[in-house]
Amino acid sequence: MKNDARLTTAAKTTDSLASLSEQTARYVEAGLQGAPNTARAYASDLRHFTHWCQANQVEPVPATVDTLAGYVTYLADAGKKVATIHRHLSAISKVHVLRGLDCPTDNKQFQVLLDGIRRVHGVRQKQAPAFTLVQLKRLVRAIDTQAVTGLRDRAILLLGFTGAFRRSELSALNVEDLEFSEEGLIVRMHRSKTNQLGEHEEKAIFYSPEAKVCPIRSLQAWLRALKRETGPVFVGLRMGQRLTQARLTDKSINTVVQKYLGPTYSAHSLRASFVTVAKLAGADDSEIMNQTKHKTSTMIRRYTRLDDVRQHNAAQKLGL
Repeated sequence: MKNDARLTTAAKTTDSLASLSEQTARYVEAGLQGAPNTARAYASDLRHFTHWCQANQVEPVPATVDTLAGYVTYLADAGKKVATIHRHLSAISKVHVLRGLDCPTDNKQFQVLLDGIRRVHGVRQKQAPAFTLVQLKRLVRAIDTQAVTGLRDRAILLLGFTGAFRRSELSALNVEDLEFSEEGLIVRMHRSKTNQLGEHEEKAIFYSPEAKVCPIRSLQAWLRALKRETGPVFVGLRMGQRLTQARLTDKSINTVVQKYLGPTYSAHSLRASFVTVAKLAGADDSEIMNQTKHKTSTMIRRYTRLDDVRQHNAAQKLGL
């Protein structure tokens, strides 16, 4: 009987350990996940790498240095940008980490190859252009707000710009995340690309003297048309300007921005333009980071679009 009891206890312990192992693996996988858009890009990159490996009759996991060298050479020769190649490598590396395998991306010879690709192809990334404050005000004033679509789109443009929002953040906003007061608007952020753990974050939006370009009044006008106090802030519309319950996707947010600014711009231009306009107005990096939620000044410099050499130039301050 005692032996039977011991066997039963051992079996339960084994089951518990197995269950714990599965749960641990789930947590590890969650820890390796990033923002939804990044996860989708990684999944696509891994499919591409797997297909390339199959065509070349090599194993994708674990990958060898020679396999990765052949793959990145193929990508570089195909005209892929350096940033895209690095994203592919990040996806491959994550798969190896998840399976407890060493990834040869840190191999010194492989790093020399990557340096060579950077030198030959350059590392300058194509960035979403910024618009000026004059441009934004002009196009926003011209929006027909007699139509529900105009109310929504104006709110997206002004809130996206003044809040330095990513398109995914605008898509994820709920009405209950908004707190209006006489001083302005507080937007509560649950998760973002740089806040995957859901730590408490807020953004402050302020009133503009001109009602037509005021982000808060524009948002309030849209919410009055929305007629509800919970659920997604920005939703799709059916024919005849009828509201739906369907949350606008981040791709739809991008389409709205391009509808007014043109195809060369993207939803990311809202964020880049905030940084650029704020810089030109004399805001320091810490003030800008308080709104963008960037962690370092390096990212602020990367986001600043000051292509005109005459802008924000110390030569203007020489006093000659």
